[in-house]
Amino acid sequence: MTIHAKDNKDSLREKLDPQTYKIVCECGTEPAFTGKYWDCKTPGTYHCVVCEHALFDSETKYDSGSGWPSYYAPLTESAVKDRVDTSHGMFRTEVVCGNCEAHLGHVFEDGPAPTGLRYCINSASLELHSR
Repeated sequence: MTIHAKDNKDSLREKLDPQTYKIVCECGTEPAFTGKYWDCKTPGTYHCVVCEHALFDSETKYDSGSGWPSYYAPLTESAVKDRVDTSHGMFRTEVVCGNCEAHLGHVFEDGPAPTGLRYCINSASLELHSR
């Protein structure tokens, strides 16, 4: 069953802390260098905090210097979805959970090989399942 973050805001308001709710439901962001995973080196799989869908593997995580967890690829092609984001007078690509569409962060084309992508993701939208 797919849980859509945008459709279950009342139940999510009860489940999530205010900062996480603002990030996943209202496209917010956490301040750089403050999230619990920005500097995490623990091996494992990062899952959506809303629906527990597997999103990223620690093998693709790298230090981008941005202050947010960064990955050069999602776990699978369908793990995340991209959307055009023109908020704040910018043109960016928003990244949402491929299952529930919770806001995760943005993807940029300045990442390392082999993809050249930098998935810049809010720690608050993630839950690490360590190996």
